[in-house]
Amino acid sequence: MRAVIGRNGAAELTDIPVPGMRAQFVKVKTDYSAVSVGTELMMIRNSGNTSQDASLGYSATGIVEEVGEGVTHVVPGQRVACYGVPAHRDYLLLPKHLVAPVPDGVRPEEAAFVGIGAIAIHALRQADLRFGETIIVAGLGILGQMIARIAHAACYRVIGLELMEERCQMLESIGAIACRNEEELKRAIEADPSCNGADAVLLCASNRKHSMIDQGIHWLRDRGRVVIVGDTGTEFDRDLLFMKEASVHISRAGGPGRYEQTYEQEGVDYPIGYVRWTEGRNMNEFLRLLAGKRIDVTPLITNECLLDGLPAMYKNLAEAPQQTMGIVVRYA
Repeated sequence: MRAVIGRNGAAELTDIPVPGMRAQFVKVKTDYSAVSVGTELMMIRNSGNTSQDASLGYSATGIVEEVGEGVTHVVPGQRVACYGVPAHRDYLLLPKHLVAPVPDGVRPEEAAFVGIGAIAIHALRQADLRFGETIIVAGLGILGQMIARIAHAACYRVIGLELMEERCQMLESIGAIACRNEEELKRAIEADPSCNGADAVLLCASNRKHSMIDQGIHWLRDRGRVVIVGDTGTEFDRDLLFMKEASVHISRAGGPGRYEQTYEQEGVDYPIGYVRWTEGRNMNEFLRLLAGKRIDVTPLITNECLLDGLPAMYKNLAEAPQQTMGIVVRYA
């Protein structure tokens, strides 16, 4: 089957065997996958420094081909959304908890973003917000935009910070506040004297050479929370953190269960009374928001290509990544 990988610092279309079947797993024929631009370009670049190929993508949708022993929530022929395994390939073999039925009315192009949606939802859960509170999203790429849309649907007060005018306009189109610089952000925070700073700041920018934590702490109210979502630097001023008794958290992918052997590989779920929102439940929640028209990701899709054209798309992205937002890959 066809697969796109990172090899020697470039993306390459190659042929690999179709995966075999396993208990607690689901085989899916892919028809759409989504590109996480920042993450995947970084993986491609890093493949130039190692002899190992980079497996690209993690979010897709398709039709169930076969289910393994112990799988009961989906059946062959059913459309599902998929997360957590290399996604840019013709067939996917997925742990059952990372396969979610796609509700009626959800377009495949939307369902393909389920992985990015689950990551956005888990980031908001790490922010530990309450109804009516204020959130700042710093960096309005695809993940920041997704977080902002979900937060807006949950009736949080959303303020975005982004240098690019087009991305600010995308956020403003849903009725949220977009700021082009820190001076605008300061005015937006001060416009609501009742909050005296944001309740949480989510850092979605991706630049390990630069940390925004100190800036985030400045924007917080007393005892607020900074959540690191993007691949950013992590240095901070202890005294600044101390004066506000703020907290710094990092959001690990789509939620509890991610990278856990028993949950993902062995199919053992966490009891809902102890772990309310696993990565699988976050996937289902994202699909529920799409089905109920609470969020609309269609305006975020700026590019589409066939799987065979994905290596060329990566090359164009590397030259001008700021020109794109959401990218879907078609398989026929």
